[in-house]
Amino acid sequence: MIDEAALASTTIDAALIVVAALCLLCTYRVVRGPTIPDRVVALDAIATNVVAIAVLFALKTDRGLFVTVSLVLAIIGFLSTVTVAKYVTEGDIITR
Repeated sequence: MIDEAALASTTIDAALIVVAALCLLCTYRVVRGPTIPDRVVALDAIATNVVAIAVLFALKTDRGLFVTVSLVLAIIGFLSTVTVAKYVTEGDIITR
């Protein structure tokens, strides 16, 4: 029989590899994206993948600090996506 802890650790390791590979694919889209909105979506996907990596690392190390870090990263990612989207659509971030 497979130990449950070993199975969970193997699953988390596999998920970390998959999410890291997805970050690399999104990086390619940021560099080679045909349009600006494609690049914005790819940057948002990278931010989401970094949050997933932080949560998976928290599960792997049993440290709750990384969950807090992932929440902060998610908030920063959301705010940056909204800011870039507003800049792309309106051309100005702060209206006077």
